[in-house]
Amino acid sequence: MKKIFTILVVALFGVANSAKAEGSIYDAPYKNAVKITFLSWISGSTKISYERAFPKCKQAGEICASLIGAGHDKYKNDPLGFTLRYGHKFFVAGYKEERPLMGFYLRPEVIYSHYDYTSTAGVREPVRMGSLLGTFGYQLCIKRFVADAWVGAGYCYGKKAETGYYHGFQTYDWLHDNLALSFSIRLGVMW
Repeated sequence: MKKIFTILVVALFGVANSAKAEGSIYDAPYKNAVKITFLSWISGSTKISYERAFPKCKQAGEICASLIGAGHDKYKNDPLGFTLRYGHKFFVAGYKEERPLMGFYLRPEVIYSHYDYTSTAGVREPVRMGSLLGTFGYQLCIKRFVADAWVGAGYCYGKKAETGYYHGFQTYDWLHDNLALSFSIRLGVMW
């Protein structure tokens, strides 16, 4: 796990250091970004995303892959699997053509989690869970660095886990059986 994290951090900083800083903090209309979900490894998974801006229509597409089990799981139930998610951002405020990845956005998102974990009964249980979310967030771009934060809610379906945590969203039975909530912070670099 430490090796994976070290490789990811070195790769991100290598991309950032290879870039030449020029002029203002908004140098060029960078259209691509690679991001790591901040502190995801303390929740039992490591999440990496790629985002591509579509400047003419003030939108961006983002795909995120997560390796479940590459991190410290707070429930200590040895999860192992993956999560895939795709979100399409519609920038609604703060958008400028010279910064096509920056601003407030609305993002519909689809998530699929596929993993096995050890239940409280000591048996390996499969989890196959999907979710459709609506998120609201803000993405800040300074030079080649990007910070993205959001909150969201939606509907989930599939085979549930005892913990209600699906390495991309959380459910709370006291609210509604199929209500999915998500929030996060991602940090990365642009080019």
